[in-house]
Amino acid sequence: MKSIIAHILVTAALFSHPVYLYADDIIITAAGDIMLAGRWTPLLRKKGYDHPFNGVKKEVVGSDIALANLESPIAESGEEYSGKKFRFRAEPQVAHAIRAAGFNLVTLANNHSMDFGGKALAETLRHLSDNGITSIGAGENLSEARKMALYAIKGKKIAFLGYSLTQPVEFFAGQNRPGTAPGYEKFVTADIIRARSQADYVIVSFHWGKEATATVQAYQRTAAHKAIEAGADVIIGHHPHVLQGVERYRSGIIFYSLGNFTFASNSAVADVSAMIRLKLGDTRREAEILPLDVLHRRVGFQPQVLTGKRGAAVIATLNDLSEHFQTDIETRDGKYFLLF
Repeated sequence: MKSIIAHILVTAALFSHPVYLYADDIIITAAGDIMLAGRWTPLLRKKGYDHPFNGVKKEVVGSDIALANLESPIAESGEEYSGKKFRFRAEPQVAHAIRAAGFNLVTLANNHSMDFGGKALAETLRHLSDNGITSIGAGENLSEARKMALYAIKGKKIAFLGYSLTQPVEFFAGQNRPGTAPGYEKFVTADIIRARSQADYVIVSFHWGKEATATVQAYQRTAAHKAIEAGADVIIGHHPHVLQGVERYRSGIIFYSLGNFTFASNSAVADVSAMIRLKLGDTRREAEILPLDVLHRRVGFQPQVLTGKRGAAVIATLNDLSEHFQTDIETRDGKYFLLF
């Protein structure tokens, strides 16, 4: 009799608390910018390179794929590029910290991966590989930079591609020149079509937009739409350091900017951001949005997941930014979701 009652109680609990995670779901977590270098390096050495990730590690570990934008080379070598104001180079220990936090994929298609030239990029690729981290969006030549990362997970194949649409254009890879993958339409379209022929899902990362502004630029929207028309399912953007809106387009979804993640900056403008947790299943596709506090004076370099009123305030802001795209984020049991 007791076992029957227990069974009834368990069944009732299951039906009264909807279960959003299914055994066959592929879980992909994506975050914004990682940059752990520059003048804050002594503090990071003191606290430990794992420290920046400790506030969110539990949200990352357990994902099938966890992706972030690595916004600096990880190297001790290289020749510094002097043609722009900010140049970064992280210490080798950063690679281990990124992997220990649960990230197994990074995009290098950004405006800092070549801050110390091709030699530092090659060293970065070695450090990532040695720590079990795959990279997209940069390589020893254009062909390597445009290569997809292809995964087989739970009977499905998922392809990832990464592109930069930011200056300096000197950082773009050439036929015989190391660098980042330029997000030119002819490259992006051809690569997505190729990926789509091999994969069930295609996820594309873009480094684009205007720094410190929540306004999506017209070229971002054009590039995103073209990518989805070519066969992409999800577009993940970064570079502005702040949140930008979310748009459903056709059968895909576009996150124009996730903002900063673990970023060694004390900017007051970059105060909140988000991680996304994609759940890809046979019968549905869903994105959970996790609002983050990244304001240095509150959290240092250790982002924290926001819940309650503070989390709801971030989602309200993101809804306002997404209103132009007719996208509305759903709230369920204090969590935030989009179906696409």
